[in-house]
Amino acid sequence: MFLFKQTPAAAATDGVANESSTLLAVKFKATEKITFAKPLAEYIASSYAEPPEAYRDDLRVLDELREAATAALDVNQTALKRNTRYYGQLSFILSKFPADVNISFTWYNAFVTESEASCADLYFERASVLFNIGAAYSQLGCREGHNDKDSLNRAFGHFQHAAGVFAHLRQKIVSECRTQLTTDLSAYMLTTLENLMLCQAQECVWHRSVLNHMKDANIARVAAYVAELYDLAIQSGSQGSLANTIPAGWLEHLKIKMLYFRAEAQSRKSMDCLANSHYGEEVARLQAANEYCNQINEIVAYDQRWSKHVRAAVLEMVKSQYELIASNRQRAEHDNDVIYLDPVPATPSLPEISPYKLAQPIIPEIVENPGMFLGGDELGPPLFKALVPFVIHQAASLYEDRKDQLVNKDLITALDELTADCESVLNSLNLPHALEAIQKPIGLPPNILVGSDEIRSEGGYLGIKRLIDSAIASNAKATDMIDTAEKALDEEAREDQRVRQGAIPNSPRAQRVESSELTNKFRADIAKYRSVVTRARESDATIKAQIDTWSKFFSLLGSPRDEIERQVPSTTANPITDPHHSQIVGRLQQYMSEITLMRRERLKSTENLKRIAAEDDVTPALNEEMQRLTQKQQQSSSSILQFELHQFEDVFAARLDKYMTWRKYIEEEREAQSELLDSIREANQAFIVARSSHPLLQQREKSLSNLEMAVKRYREASFNLHDGSRFYASLESELAKLRDGCLDFAMARHIDALELMGVRQGETPADLAQAPENSNASLAEQHLQRQQQQAPPPPQNLVWDPSMPLKYTTPK
Repeated sequence: MFLFKQTPAAAATDGVANESSTLLAVKFKATEKITFAKPLAEYIASSYAEPPEAYRDDLRVLDELREAATAALDVNQTALKRNTRYYGQLSFILSKFPADVNISFTWYNAFVTESEASCADLYFERASVLFNIGAAYSQLGCREGHNDKDSLNRAFGHFQHAAGVFAHLRQKIVSECRTQLTTDLSAYMLTTLENLMLCQAQECVWHRSVLNHMKDANIARVAAYVAELYDLAIQSGSQGSLANTIPAGWLEHLKIKMLYFRAEAQSRKSMDCLANSHYGEEVARLQAANEYCNQINEIVAYDQRWSKHVRAAVLEMVKSQYELIASNRQRAEHDNDVIYLDPVPATPSLPEISPYKLAQPIIPEIVENPGMFLGGDELGPPLFKALVPFVIHQAASLYEDRKDQLVNKDLITALDELTADCESVLNSLNLPHALEAIQKPIGLPPNILVGSDEIRSEGGYLGIKRLIDSAIASNAKATDMIDTAEKALDEEAREDQRVRQGAIPNSPRAQRVESSELTNKFRADIAKYRSVVTRARESDATIKAQIDTWSKFFSLLGSPRDEIERQVPSTTANPITDPHHSQIVGRLQQYMSEITLMRRERLKSTENLKRIAAEDDVTPALNEEMQRLTQKQQQSSSSILQFELHQFEDVFAARLDKYMTWRKYIEEEREAQSELLDSIREANQAFIVARSSHPLLQQREKSLSNLEMAVKRYREASFNLHDGSRFYASLESELAKLRDGCLDFAMARHIDALELMGVRQGETPADLAQAPENSNASLAEQHLQRQQQQAPPPPQNLVWDPSMPLKYTTPK
């Protein structure tokens, strides 16, 4: 039916090249072999979390359906049913799997077999199969005879079904494909094929009208509509690039058929005029018909390409028509001139022949509504019926996204912002540190104690000092490596300039490649790394300044706890005894307790909201809604069950509505927090006034605040320096490669310069520009001489002395 590209007998099986037929059939699209079983099984296991073994039979049947369709090389009703069954099952499984499931389908252009399209798209597979169903209907129509009424009736139905399939493909199916399609699936081509099938269906009506000996006036009207449809096919077939894509000879065939049926309509109308004694109009009609015949003959005679591509049967049909019309015209003109003397009207003034429209596109019901035939003999039981439709997974994912947006991005974020606002206000009031100075006149707060333990474990101030010193040293080393690399390039550039001085034109010295052309990459890397090292140096300086600023606090925090406590002022020696002051402190403590309780309860509410959201499974509700939609579609005799995400909007709204109560809770929390913070501000103001009379309180409060900030600064510096240590280690490796590369390049160029200058072994001229250009000095000899000069002197005493201890050289 639709053929594998590699099938050698495919060209002989489509029945298109029937030279004895005056009708055109559509070729099949060819495809490559694929299997569904493995990719779909993997997808079921990974995406649906279901055992693919449960669908082993469905996978096997689906592969067999495609194999049966592609293996059916003969065009008959059985083959058509096989393809229709495969199409119906494809339509159904599209509600179960995503279109881009991991299977690549390859289909070739039906008319330009070198053109192909490949993609993982089930919609593309379905569109290609449907195209071949339309092609099968067209071929079945062409195979019917045109000499008996029953055959013509069957052909008429086949062509109308073909037109309906191509129309349905254009209007509904192709638009769902998600890939670049071949031109045989373009809107212009499908419109052309639809019009062509309607032309040939109406042509069957014309044949049947002639066989039934209908009135000539009615036959003329049938022929007029045939010509009109062929004209429409020509217009759509000439659009865009289709003129170069449409099969050779098709446009010629369509134009000849259009002219033929225009001539036929005028010829039949002339017979009606003769029967009604309209002799002048009869002559005019025959003259118009003869003009159409002449246009055909002129076109064929002008361009032999037409006669080459147009079938002989069509040309023979045209020839017979021309002879008949010419004979009738000669008779009619003679009789009118001699006997009737009826005025002959001009051709443009002849009344139009109203078309008799019978052919129309009819979509086979099994194509338009395959869901109605699932479970019956036509399509068989639906495959993967028990598999949850893919749209349910999409809907569940969409609901999760919306729920996450509502719960985490809106509700929880709003609660977190409330807590952050509360923290900001309390920090601006230096609470609870100011109260801790009153509540704990001696000792240290837990956060300072924990920070002190961390600082002490990392070596205290000396530990952080070693880290910054190491960073500064690493930066200096990196700078030195960059300078070494740049210096090597600069020295090589100066030597290259000296080599060129005084060189004979066109000599090797003069033609030597300049350094600047070879060192662009090196220079760019040096500039890049120098910028990186400079920025790192500036960052190290900032960290060092911070360490120097807080060095005394770092040293204190690295001390034992009792030492830190001795440095923090205590109020035990001068306790607060003012009753009014105690009352103010008590009220502020009460407010702080309330704010602590509020935040604790808010944290519990947040955790409860997260738990509710985590337990909120929308799948059962979606399944219930899907069953309701299924019943509704089945009651309306709908096609394959189509589920869209927007159909579940009511479910989404109902499920998300229960979270709206949390918005009210957030507003209540906002109002309660605002009132409580106002009370805290008022109480704190009174507390500040009362505390101003007790200097030790202020000193202790300031000390605790400084120590807490010092812990924070130490952690920041420690993190940055450890991160910088890893950075310098990586940078040093990269700079070593750059430095060695520059040194190797400079050495290679130096050796090349010596060879060009012809420097002899042991010679080092003061000015390279004055050295002779021709010399046979060996580079190897010079290299050996330098090694000998650098080697240590040989040992003088080569006799082993047992009294001397053994000495081992360090392996290199």
